[in-house]
Amino acid sequence: MYSGKEDKDYFLIAEIKSVNSSDGFLCVRSHSDSAERFLHLEKVFIDIFGGMRKFKVEDVIIDRQLILIKFLNFDTSEDVSFLVGKKVFVEKTDILKIDEESNTFFIHDLIGCKVVRNDKYIGVLEEVLSLPANDVYVVKDEEGGEILIPAVKDFVLKIDIKNKVLTLVPGKFDIYDDEN
Repeated sequence: MYSGKEDKDYFLIAEIKSVNSSDGFLCVRSHSDSAERFLHLEKVFIDIFGGMRKFKVEDVIIDRQLILIKFLNFDTSEDVSFLVGKKVFVEKTDILKIDEESNTFFIHDLIGCKVVRNDKYIGVLEEVLSLPANDVYVVKDEEGGEILIPAVKDFVLKIDIKNKVLTLVPGKFDIYDDEN
C-alpha cells in the first residue's frame, strides 16, 4: 500500500518485509515490475525518524520472486531488525526510465489523477494497492467514500499522465451512471 506522500526527490521502490538470515540479509517486496533493477543498486534511502538515511547496498540475491538485500556494515539480524516494515527509496536520478508506449506508469505519477468515466467525474486517485494478482487504484469520490478499481485493461481505458486524467472503460461501475 502506498499513498505517494514521500519527498519529491525520492521514489518508492520496495518495502522491507522481514529479516531473512542471521548475516543481515533482508527480504523486500518490490514495488517495481523489474526485480533485476535491484541488481544495479549502489545505494538506497530509508526514512528513519523523519529523515532519509542513505544505505550502501553490499549484495542482492534474487531467487524466483524473493528479493534479498544486504547493506554494507549491517552484518547480523540484530543490526537490521529495526528496518523491518520500512519503505525503500531511490533518488530521482536512479529511477528506471519508462518507455511511454509501454502503458506502464510510476505510482507517484498516478497519484492525484482525476478519474472519469463517460465524461463524468468519479473522484481522485489517492492510493495504489499492490496486490498479488494486480494493482488496485483507490479513488476518493466527492462524498469522501472510496472506490476500488482494478488496474487492468477491462476497467481502465487510458491514462493521460501529462494531464493527470485516468479514464475508465464505459459500461463498468454502472451504479454511478445517471441513466440507472
